[in-house]
Amino acid sequence: MRVVSLTCSNTEIVAALGCAPLLVGCDSYSDWPDDVVASLPRLGKDLDIDVAAVVALKPDLVLASLTVPGHEKVVAAIAAAGLRYVAPAPVSLADVYRDVRDIAALLGVPERGEAVVAEMIAAMPPVEIDEGARPAVLVEWWPKPVIVPAGRSWVSDVIRLAGGRNPWEERDRESTPVTDDEVVRAAPDAVVVSWCGVEPRHYRLDKVTGRASWASVPAVRDGRVFAIPEAFLGRPGPRLVEGYRALVGILAG
Repeated sequence: MRVVSLTCSNTEIVAALGCAPLLVGCDSYSDWPDDVVASLPRLGKDLDIDVAAVVALKPDLVLASLTVPGHEKVVAAIAAAGLRYVAPAPVSLADVYRDVRDIAALLGVPERGEAVVAEMIAAMPPVEIDEGARPAVLVEWWPKPVIVPAGRSWVSDVIRLAGGRNPWEERDRESTPVTDDEVVRAAPDAVVVSWCGVEPRHYRLDKVTGRASWASVPAVRDGRVFAIPEAFLGRPGPRLVEGYRALVGILAG
């Protein structure tokens, strides 16, 4: 089988399933595992996929996604080209597990899919804590305007497993902009910078700590502003385990 992956998360799922040799091409943002993606033809950024190049690779299956706003245009172009594809749109952590299983079944390794999911669940045991004692965690997807995960996000699930809570988990959307006043009222105990599409070496925690309007926020006041690579929180795949571990470390500190 010849497989093309158009998102980082799908590339990582295929690798975790032990099916990396099936990959014949991937998007330009896929960066892990290094030894897998290094030799693969690159097909463009997630919102600017070269569909003609995808067609030229003669894939038996294209792994697209609907988690990136605007990616539906790419999916429509793949469909119009007559290629067989799937486009997962996970919202919860349970959805991520479902997608791992579904991709495993499509690749003919359903047992491995069950094993990967079991490994993820075992690696992210829920931290036992009283509901009222859960620290509030603000994960910052983008700094201006400040955008955070909302209720329909696997990140809210991961934060809960790690022993915290997302102050905006009741909002019925995937992500949401928040005002300075909303952040002050939410009083997060920790802020995690995880800017989408930005390399971690370019994260600037001073962008958070330097906001005068946030000076009274407990996380800023107490020096509890951290960075977790977006690869560990923003990609719905096996490396969410790394995001969980980082959050556990932050909340235990």
